Amino acid sequence: MLSSLIVRLLKPLFLLVLVSLPQLSQANTLLIFGDSLSAGYGLKEHEGWVHLLKQRIARDYPTYQVVNASISGETTTGGLARLTSTLDKFKPTIVLLELGANDGLRGLPIPQMQRNLQNMIQQIKKSGSEVILMEMRIPPNYGKRYTELFQNSYSQLAKQEEIKLMPFFLKKIAGQQQYLQPDNLHPNAKAQPLLLDNIWEFINPLLKKSST
Repeated sequence: MLSSLIVRLLKPLFLLVLVSLPQLSQANTLLIFGDSLSAGYGLKEHEGWVHLLKQRIARDYPTYQVVNASISGETTTGGLARLTSTLDKFKPTIVLLELGANDGLRGLPIPQMQRNLQNMIQQIKKSGSEVILMEMRIPPNYGKRYTELFQNSYSQLAKQEEIKLMPFFLKKIAGQQQYLQPDNLHPNAKAQPLLLDNIWEFINPLLKKSST
């Protein structure tokens, strides 16, 4: 009888703990919103830098979950079209915005890409999330002027919107065959830990700050 009384008294507390645990484990969300470079094109899921990032964050920042909403082939137009629903669904603390490369590779108008990126940045900020714009670069297929306009777009937007700009995270491996897939564009499995280190160096202080 005493044991049943104890169970009745402790049951509400036990239920409260159960309800609280998922909330604690998912107190913060890092959303990666990008294209094939983040989606892990040509790689097994466990090989990509996003999966490696999930493992490191689980170890160092257990209150964070990582959501990868990246789609191979995505342009800034496609990203803009699905951003609102993605923000509503995951309510991220931090967003890594990794888009624009496919616009550049297809020779799409730079002003259009800039408008799309700016609209996404403003939406993310309005939602209460911190946005980190990831700088992209492209081969000079469309000439020097187009390439320069493309590259300068990122620093201009970051300055205009007063947000953080992550330097091109493929810089150390670009053009190095041993780190690229046969298409000479996408990084291979060997490159992924290097990409993770580049990204981690930039976002670790932000994760630490938002976790305290």
